[in-house]
Amino acid sequence: MITDEYAERFTLLRPLLFTIVYEILGSATESDDVLQDSYLRWAEVDLATVRDTKSYLARLVTRQALNALRASARRRENYVGPWLPEPLLLHEHDASADVVLAESVSMAMLVLLETLTPDERAVFVLREVFGFNHHDIAAAVGKSVTTVRQVAHRAREHVQARRKRFEPADPATTARITEQFMAAATTGDVDGLLSLLAQDATWTADSGGKTTAARRPVVGAEKVAALLVDLFRIRRRMPDARIETVNCNNTPALVAYRGDHLEGVFLIEIADSKIANFYAIRNPDKLLTVMVPRQISR
Repeated sequence: MITDEYAERFTLLRPLLFTIVYEILGSATESDDVLQDSYLRWAEVDLATVRDTKSYLARLVTRQALNALRASARRRENYVGPWLPEPLLLHEHDASADVVLAESVSMAMLVLLETLTPDERAVFVLREVFGFNHHDIAAAVGKSVTTVRQVAHRAREHVQARRKRFEPADPATTARITEQFMAAATTGDVDGLLSLLAQDATWTADSGGKTTAARRPVVGAEKVAALLVDLFRIRRRMPDARIETVNCNNTPALVAYRGDHLEGVFLIEIADSKIANFYAIRNPDKLLTVMVPRQISR
């Protein structure tokens, strides 16, 4: 019965806990590992000492996530090419009703959070996204309340200074632009692509040096359009190639297969009714569990 209570409390909050850890780490597979380790620690806690299960578990998983983030810092320093977060496959429109949650798991925000220190990232996520008080955050990151307030202020200013503010596209606009993009890309319609791309549209690819991909971001509508035409021309020559459209990180994403082999996930970021960014994740290590739907919450 006691074991059931541990599992019941943890399972009830798992979507929230997963979302916290994912936003701190940017990795769904590492988040799964953190939650598994956290549950083992949770199962040893005297439940009579737990006043607020949500706050307690949030502190627990945050500490474990910070340990994982610091341990992976050296690997990221030596990473070949751009490092992008792992895509997060969501049930259709899973986060769209919650604007704050939707933005917090967007690829653009996760990339921005990579520029923060581990402590700044954890404090920002817990405070700005999940609304935890400074006392709970202080316990989670092992800092004083005064220090946490300073870190929160610094992180918030950093994010606000670098975050581009756009009107989020409504579902109908997103669907229309995605459909037009697929039509132009599959037929090699350069003019059609250029009409959909922002002038400073960017293509960023993450291969980890393990597969073919641009080692530096490609910037500019003309260059990105040319790259897209080449990519789709190559795929048309592959009889067993197929592309499916899914929702990753609350944005349209193309999933490219060759036969049964998943070759990459390509997220399309739409801002002000134009395609602003493509995020191409081709590192096979980041594709291992990408087709497992995730439930997020805050």
